[in-house]
Amino acid sequence: MKRIVLFLLIAVLAVTMASAAGRPEAGTQSNRITAYTTLDEQLAREVFNAFTAETGIQVDYVRLSTGEAVARIEAERANPQASIWFGGVGIGHIEAKDKGLTQPYQSPAATMPPQFRDPDYYWHGIYAGMLSFASNNNVMQRLGAQPPRSWEDLTNPVYRNQIQMANPGSSGTSYNVLATMVQLLGEDAAFDYMARMDANITQYTRSGSAPGRNAALGEVGVAIGYSHDIVRLISEGYPLTLTFPSEGAGFEVAAISLIANGPADQQDAARRLLDWGLGETAARLYATQFVVPFVDVPLAQGAVPISQVNVIDQDDVWAAAERSRLVDKWNDIIGSSARTE
Repeated sequence: MKRIVLFLLIAVLAVTMASAAGRPEAGTQSNRITAYTTLDEQLAREVFNAFTAETGIQVDYVRLSTGEAVARIEAERANPQASIWFGGVGIGHIEAKDKGLTQPYQSPAATMPPQFRDPDYYWHGIYAGMLSFASNNNVMQRLGAQPPRSWEDLTNPVYRNQIQMANPGSSGTSYNVLATMVQLLGEDAAFDYMARMDANITQYTRSGSAPGRNAALGEVGVAIGYSHDIVRLISEGYPLTLTFPSEGAGFEVAAISLIANGPADQQDAARRLLDWGLGETAARLYATQFVVPFVDVPLAQGAVPISQVNVIDQDDVWAAAERSRLVDKWNDIIGSSARTE
């Protein structure tokens, strides 16, 4: 009997020790980190591999769109499974902040201009993409037209049925167009403008990058999109001309946030990854994808620095708060008869 009791005690002790070995002790920090990322798959792999090679910290990541990332972090609010969200449109990071899903961290590497980070340091911008126009050179020659160089140019009848942009209800890119016009012109004038431009729109796509691809193929003459997507198409040999609206271009900001109450043993590694993500090594990797990092690094051929573009004084906090209302208004005024693929 004593032997049986002794055996049971030893077995219970062994199980307890094994269980304890699988849990990090209080105060200990892991050399592995779980991240959600909205970077393109290839770029995410290159970025996290470079971080691991430099620091020895392994990054286990799950790729999600901006909307998916916010939804997943919110669903896991009571028991967060990741400690950092890396990449994704800034408006999504603002939404996550407003929902209490992220936490502030004033990174010592945060050297970007204040307009490209959260004033309370909940999110930090890593690169920007500016709204621009892609004009197919062959179509322009056939029309006897020049590439548009202003928002107002897009209402010129010479471009009738030759302009394509995405639907603001499904595309962050085109919601940026709508929000840009409201900030430039005021709401009433902006919707008047969108209605006048609609006369030249051949189709509203669901994806923000689709118009650029269609212009590259000559299916339309002019596409509205982000400059880095257009520069990439030009680098692939498509006959496109890149121009920016003279009145002012809106822009997207890709960002990084720390997830609130993420795994305790990953906090040091998460802050280290965020710091590294704002630095030169990471910026050089971002630049290979034709975007414009906020760190001064060589850009891909054809990429245009944000300092050379007349960008608007963009209020992303306002844009995030007004999105549902403005999209509903666009649907009422224009979208009811819009030609969406």
